[in-house]
Amino acid sequence: MKIRNNVTMIQGEMISALVELLKIPSVLDETYELRPFGKEIDNALKKTLEICERIGFRTYYDPEGYYGYAEYGAGSEMIGILGHIDVVSEGDALNWKHSPYAGDIATGKIFGRGAIDDKGPLVAAIYATKALIDANVTFNRRVRIIIGTDEEHSWRGICRYVAKEEMPTMGFTPDSNFPVVYAEKGLLQFRLKSDKKSDLRVKGGTAMNAVPESAVYLGDHIYKLEKALKKLGFDHELENEEVFVIGKSAHSAKPASGINAIVRMAEGLKAIGIQSPAINFISEKVGFTYHGEQIFGNLTDEPSGNLTMSVNQIDLSVYGEMIGIDMRIPVTIDKKFVVEAIKRLAAKYGLMYEEIDYLAPLYMARETQLIQTLVAVYVEETGLNGDPISTGGATYARSMPNIVAYGPTFPGQEKVAHQTDEYIEINAMVKCAQIYAKAIEKLLE
Repeated sequence: MKIRNNVTMIQGEMISALVELLKIPSVLDETYELRPFGKEIDNALKKTLEICERIGFRTYYDPEGYYGYAEYGAGSEMIGILGHIDVVSEGDALNWKHSPYAGDIATGKIFGRGAIDDKGPLVAAIYATKALIDANVTFNRRVRIIIGTDEEHSWRGICRYVAKEEMPTMGFTPDSNFPVVYAEKGLLQFRLKSDKKSDLRVKGGTAMNAVPESAVYLGDHIYKLEKALKKLGFDHELENEEVFVIGKSAHSAKPASGINAIVRMAEGLKAIGIQSPAINFISEKVGFTYHGEQIFGNLTDEPSGNLTMSVNQIDLSVYGEMIGIDMRIPVTIDKKFVVEAIKRLAAKYGLMYEEIDYLAPLYMARETQLIQTLVAVYVEETGLNGDPISTGGATYARSMPNIVAYGPTFPGQEKVAHQTDEYIEINAMVKCAQIYAKAIEKLLE
């Protein structure tokens, strides 16, 4: 009860710290020569370490800017809490009711890109540790907050940490869902490409792990396309001789929660008789499906459920055709089977397969002590069902042994990661911090 109350007492500090971080637009920028992921990501990393120092953590900043960590306590063993301060692009800021980088507070929520993914949960974990410090809890193990910088793209920051630093004994990443995640699907991202000049000018998608909220067509058929889109009932705009198809962004691990603007564009072009390798592939083999049914049939397993698939990028131009696809593969399904099927199918459309990234699945038995401990804390703090879950999300839990994803999203909460007007509910953030504080206390034992 004392620790729970301590979290409530420092709620104002926690909110202020999160607002500080949300004001930093920490989107990947590889054009900045002095730091690997850009000036703003580096600023967010330094600000997070500064916040930790104010609390009393010892901090370390990687001189090359790949990662940082903050540590409290003593002992040979270490509890690791893995978070990240980079965010996906805000997309078109005009679509936001609240500025993506202001940290607006309204209706009991804190708005901003990164509020739920992953700045808010990271701040909750930091202040959960402060609540334990304020309660004079004995830290006979070290608690280390490990801060990643490239989670939304290719994990170069956390990989550099793994190569150079000490591994935790156990821990969690606050970057998914409650009660606790015991299985994460394999993450495969790839391009299907043709080097042949395309007669089409189509572009869409800003991130490989986000359902695209817009796609644009430039060409001779804008009025026919607009008419077809209207007939299909797809939101669109005509502006400066370009047609914009409007969708709804979502995390690509849950493509059904978004509206895919690229798929809608492909369906609109198909409706007016326009064909190309990429457009044909999308309309015939993806369409308005989310599980690759038209390629694999029913590809699923008991621990982690269905495969998911989302076309998240497209670029058709005089330089050729490219579509970027994000796929989450059930934990017991062999990656080779999936890739070979895609390659064979792509070849029939005149497209070549090019792998961008792959993260192997995570699968930890429900009966392990770490999972049982985290479940027990969750049940005690919420009174809710604590059955462990599987997810299509890819978290830092895959990067180190004996780490699992733990929150911050509660069952039934709206999924707003990677979406416009992303937010974290203040009450939920406080409850997260209370859960994390109790979990850390138990892991210290």
